[in-house]
Amino acid sequence: MKHEDKMIYIISDGTGETASTMIRAALVQYADKNVNIMRCKNVRTEEQVESVVDQVFENQGMIVHTVVSESLRDKILESCANKNIQSVDLLGPLLSELNNYLGAQGAIKTAGLLRSVDERYFKRIEAIEYTVKHDDGKLLTDLDLADIILVGISRTSKTPLSIFLSHKGWKVANIPLVLNQPLPEEVFKVDPKKVVGLIIDNDSLHRIRRKRLEKFGQDPGGEYASLNHISQEIDYAINLFKQNRKWPVFNVTDRALEETAAEIIRVVASRSGIPYGVIQ
Repeated sequence: MKHEDKMIYIISDGTGETASTMIRAALVQYADKNVNIMRCKNVRTEEQVESVVDQVFENQGMIVHTVVSESLRDKILESCANKNIQSVDLLGPLLSELNNYLGAQGAIKTAGLLRSVDERYFKRIEAIEYTVKHDDGKLLTDLDLADIILVGISRTSKTPLSIFLSHKGWKVANIPLVLNQPLPEEVFKVDPKKVVGLIIDNDSLHRIRRKRLEKFGQDPGGEYASLNHISQEIDYAINLFKQNRKWPVFNVTDRALEETAAEIIRVVASRSGIPYGVIQ
């Protein structure tokens, strides 16, 4: 570090991203200054505080901190005062005012909570992106990265279920079953615990397909919506599922999307050794 450079140390009980963003925004006003920002992450003990303060003192820096713990904030303040180090508490005053306004008893006061929220958010975004790319068998690569693979004939709610599950943080691929056509080989190469079969009764599927064709101005009397063809498709699906008994099968007939999704999550989580709801 050059002699004229300045050092700003961030002390955070999380990633320090919040403080870093605020500091960089403020430093726009000091474009002619050379300032280095050092993030000290996951600082949650007094010993860690003392170590950082000693380093700041040696480098003649200043401290900006975002720490939830009131006792740890007091420790930073005391240590900085003892060594005549300039410090800024970004979070303490805000928490104090929020306590006055909202009531102190409502504060969770969990270190790194923002990071945890961010991680869950980005996990959902990643899951949604994966699910959209792997909808209706469009993409068969990276199936091993899926948390759930839905298999079923047309109009068994594969896509709505996939999207719903992805918003819960599950990466979902869905693959259509087409009468007398074998499933892609990739499906049989993944962990069978991830694969879920979907089935529906003949009359319900007949009604759903007819309504869909009528909605788009198409002839509902064709093969796609005929009871005979539907019966063959369902028999084909049932036989395939019997040949792959490790795949749990869910009947979606007249069931709410949320109900089916909850059952799928419960079964897949249990079979994979994931505590129920942990991905959410």
